[in-house]
Amino acid sequence: MIKNNMKLEIPSLSQNEAFARVVVAAFAAQLDPTIEELSDIKTAVSEAVTNCIIHGYENTQGIIIIECSIISTKIEITIADKGKGINNIEEAMQPLYTSKPELERSGMGFTVMEEFMDSIKVHSEVGRGTEIIMTKTFNSLPNEE
Repeated sequence: MIKNNMKLEIPSLSQNEAFARVVVAAFAAQLDPTIEELSDIKTAVSEAVTNCIIHGYENTQGIIIIECSIISTKIEITIADKGKGINNIEEAMQPLYTSKPELERSGMGFTVMEEFMDSIKVHSEVGRGTEIIMTKTFNSLPNEE
């Protein structure tokens, strides 16, 4: 059974979204995912990090914390901010819901995360921040060396 983990803290700058997705994809690569599985993870991470930047910190800057753990054939990815939090998680997770209708965003962030990952859990407290925990299990064990 492989067990590994990593933690990354980055400023909530839009240019760090691409960096975050590449780092998580590189970490996930040890599970020998398919190109499609890797793309799914990158897309879900992009959505979660973008939510932190646009919604969590709005027009301020803060820190985004990314933690990944691998146990056997499963990766767990946690993306958290210490921003404004979500008033109503159930409402925020509805397809097409957006708290920023003036932005050219589709309101599909959580829906995309749910589509590309096996599970997603959202914990949030107004004024304290939001944590998104996503998991994905891969079909085969990578070769252990």
